[in-house]
Amino acid sequence: MAIQCSSSSLFLASPSPKPFSSSSLKKTPFLGFSVSASFPSSKPATLIRTNWAPAVRCQSQASVHIPVDQRWMFEESEINGPDIWNTTWYPKAADHVNTDKTWYVVDATDKVLGRLASTIAIHIRGKNLATYTPSVDMGAFVIVVNAEKVAVSGKKRTQKLYRRHSGRPGGMKVETFDQLQKRIPERIIEHAVRGMLPKGRLGRALFNHLKVYKGPDHPHEAQKPIELPIRDKRIQKQK
Repeated sequence: MAIQCSSSSLFLASPSPKPFSSSSLKKTPFLGFSVSASFPSSKPATLIRTNWAPAVRCQSQASVHIPVDQRWMFEESEINGPDIWNTTWYPKAADHVNTDKTWYVVDATDKVLGRLASTIAIHIRGKNLATYTPSVDMGAFVIVVNAEKVAVSGKKRTQKLYRRHSGRPGGMKVETFDQLQKRIPERIIEHAVRGMLPKGRLGRALFNHLKVYKGPDHPHEAQKPIELPIRDKRIQKQK
């Protein structure tokens, strides 16, 4: 049974069962007490009350109004209205439409791979926005050009390994960073950014926001991309 209440909460109240006194029961040498002596003959001889009926009592609307110590933040016409500030905001479908999202472009020339990938992942997830929600796609699109010119530090060109498997026994292929950069340079940046995105359905959708290209040209001029803001000065490899 569904009960509709005008306020945000309701309470179920029930009458407490009537207590019985042990002094009203007459003991007998066989049963310990006499049933006919303690209960009238017209009522059933039970100690549990069976006519329990819940009572619905709604909470008053005054409890959902703005607290007195917070009314100074509102206008005079909003003081007696509902409290809309102490409610959790969650983005609707109109707040994250793909056609309204920002497009960024970044040149990977002499950019350190790890720091570049973390900056890209932050903007794809939308962590730089005040409306960031972990379970919603709130980020932007990022275009990476000159992927073959990305840099790494130390001896990673010869020591960093990339593995892939065909699915058949003994089908694992291993190649170094230098070998993969000469063969498919776009895969290096895609592999780094994918590892920084959520794992699951949301992460697969966010990965589609990354566009990596070899060379300085890209086919997304119609989206009017702007320069990706980079605050980390260590992202540029020092020569």
